[in-house]
Amino acid sequence: MLRVLAVDDEMPALEELLYLLRADPRIRSAEGATDATEALLRINRALDAGPDGDDAIDVVFLDIHMAGLTGLDLARLLAGFARPPMIVFVTAHEGFAVQAFDLKAVDYVLKPVRRERLAEAVRRAAEGATTSRDAQPGKGPATGQAAAPQDQIPVELGGITRFVPIADIAYVEAHGDYARLHTVTANAPGTAGSGTGHLVRIPLSTLEERWASRGFVRIHRRHLVALGRIEELRLDGGTTTVRVADAELVVSRRHARELRDLLMRQAGRR
Repeated sequence: MLRVLAVDDEMPALEELLYLLRADPRIRSAEGATDATEALLRINRALDAGPDGDDAIDVVFLDIHMAGLTGLDLARLLAGFARPPMIVFVTAHEGFAVQAFDLKAVDYVLKPVRRERLAEAVRRAAEGATTSRDAQPGKGPATGQAAAPQDQIPVELGGITRFVPIADIAYVEAHGDYARLHTVTANAPGTAGSGTGHLVRIPLSTLEERWASRGFVRIHRRHLVALGRIEELRLDGGTTTVRVADAELVVSRRHARELRDLLMRQAGRR
């Protein structure tokens, strides 16, 4: 059972988010704040009661564009806490997924918020809370059985459902309302992007949201790539391309600079 804090400076959006959160049986309580300053006061008040107390906030559902401190500013402040709450960004803007990934957000939900999509974010937060409790010294496993982390995605082939490890996926290609998953094992040299891989009935935008915290980034309206699988970044005559799993993919101008910056930051951490 999670105690959550929702933060949004637009009252109608905040009230709708709180309504949806309170309807989820995994949420013990949900409070609201209309700016980052108020949110910090509430979080500090909860910490004063003790990190294991009944008032401890487990998850902050956080808008990005707010007056004063933005959601990203607040997330950076919380990252400095000894035991920060988990963060789920809830925003109308797609362009901040990379920063959310850097800040180790649990999930990145786009507005308008759909009930099913929010439920997925709550599920991920509940799993994170269970893992955190189990890892604490002197604490045994949580009572009951938590769902295992979804490290695989089901795909159907010839009437058989197979489970593909997400860690094996190098990039994803859009096919209308479907997406084709190109894995390291499925793509032999010279065949990537030629129709190999696994087709799933999930839009690319949905996978972009779900897998932002797993290191997947959008490089083009047609492609989502695993950052750790990028083997080469090339700039040739004003066109940026990346090599991923023996495929050469074009990076749109909109995403090129952001991708280069992210790759440089990643290289700097090695």
